Amino acid sequence: MNPTIVVLTEEPLNEADARNLGYLAENNPVRFEVLVPSDPGRNMLVDVLDNLSLLDFAAAYRNIAGPHRTPKQEVKAAEQELAESLDLLRGLGFDADGRVTGENPVQAVVEEATDSSAQQVVVITTPHAVEDTFRTDWANEAQERLGVPVLHLYSGSSFIGDS
Repeated sequence: MNPTIVVLTEEPLNEADARNLGYLAENNPVRFEVLVPSDPGRNMLVDVLDNLSLLDFAAAYRNIAGPHRTPKQEVKAAEQELAESLDLLRGLGFDADGRVTGENPVQAVVEEATDSSAQQVVVITTPHAVEDTFRTDWANEAQERLGVPVLHLYSGSSFIGDS
C-alpha cells in the first residue's frame, strides 16, 4: 500500500492546492486521505475578527447576520466539497479517498493519521488571524497531538502557515 498523506481542508481543494500536494508527492506513489468537516467548530466572534483583520467586511457582516446553515445543510455542503476535492485529485492522477468528519476535525485527523500510519498531515485553510497568531489553529493542534509532520497551507496559494 502506498504511503498516506492525510489532508484536512475547510473548503474544496483548488488547482493551487492540488499542485502543492503534488509537490509533496514528488512523483512518488502516495495516497491522499481527504477530510472535510461538516461542522468546523468555529466561533462566530473569532470568525468576525478574522474577517475584519483581512478587511473582509462583507464576510464579517454575513457571519453576524446570517443566514446560517442547518446541520443537515452543513453535511450536504461538506459532502459536495469532498466530492469536488476528490474529483480534482483523481483527475490529476492521484490516488485519493476521503470522508466528511463531524464536529471535531482535529480528532478525525488524529484518528485517520493513526489508523493509516500516515507519513504526513496537511491542513489547508483560509487565513485565520486570531487562531494563527495564538497558535490555536487546526495545524498547531494536530502537531501537538501527532508524531508526524503537519504542514499548514493557505488555500489557493503557496503560503505556509506557522505550525
